Amino acid sequence: MLEVQNLSAWYGAAQALFGVSLRVGAGEMVVLEGLNGAGKSTLLQSVIGLGPRTQGQVLFQGTPIESWPAHRRAQLGLGYVPEDRRLFADLSVLDNLRVAARVATPKDGQVPITVAQRQEQVLELFPALRAMLKRRAAEMSGGEQQMLSIARTLMTAPSLLLLDEPCEGIAPLLVESIRDALLALRKQGLALLIAEQNALLADHADRVITLVAGQLSEPVA
Repeated sequence: MLEVQNLSAWYGAAQALFGVSLRVGAGEMVVLEGLNGAGKSTLLQSVIGLGPRTQGQVLFQGTPIESWPAHRRAQLGLGYVPEDRRLFADLSVLDNLRVAARVATPKDGQVPITVAQRQEQVLELFPALRAMLKRRAAEMSGGEQQMLSIARTLMTAPSLLLLDEPCEGIAPLLVESIRDALLALRKQGLALLIAEQNALLADHADRVITLVAGQLSEPVA
C-alpha cells in the first residue's frame, strides 16, 4: 500500500533523513521507534507532503506521489494526525469533526457512506467524545484532544493513517482507549504507520522499525 524508497530529507543544509526505505501493507500496523530527533516526525511529514525538501520515492497504492501537494495525497487516501493535533480550538467537537468530513468514493458494488454514518462510526470508536459534542476543543484535556484529532482525521475516510506520537503525555487510561481504537481500525482493514515510543502499541505491531539519527537501524523485514 505504502512504499518509501531511499528517502532523504533536508531542512536547509541540514540533512534529517538518509536513504530511508520502508513499506506498509494493506491492513498492517507498523510502529516507528526512535529517540527524539531521530527523524520520525520528519519521515511522516515527508510521506504526507508537509515536511522539508526531499529526495527519493514515495508510492501509495502503486502511484508515485512524492511530487504531489499534501491535499492531493490526502484525497488519495492518506490521513495524518500530527503531534501538535492542530485542532480548531474555538470550534466544538462536532464542528471539528464536520469540518474535516469527506464522503469517500465507494469501490465497485459498495454503497457510499454518508457523513452522518461516518460520524457515527467514529463516535463508536471514541465513545467518550459523544458526551462532548458541544464542548470547545480548547476545553478538553490533552488525551481528549488526541482522540478528537484522530477522529477528525478519520472523517476524511483515509485508507492509511499516519500518526505522530499519539500516546505522548496522555493519561494511561486514555492511552489504552486510543490503543484499543487503533487496533479496532486495523481489524477493520485500515493500515497504520505510527511513530510512537509506548510499548502498548509496539507490542501489537505487525512490524517495528527503528530510526537512529535519520537512518534505519537495521534492514526492513
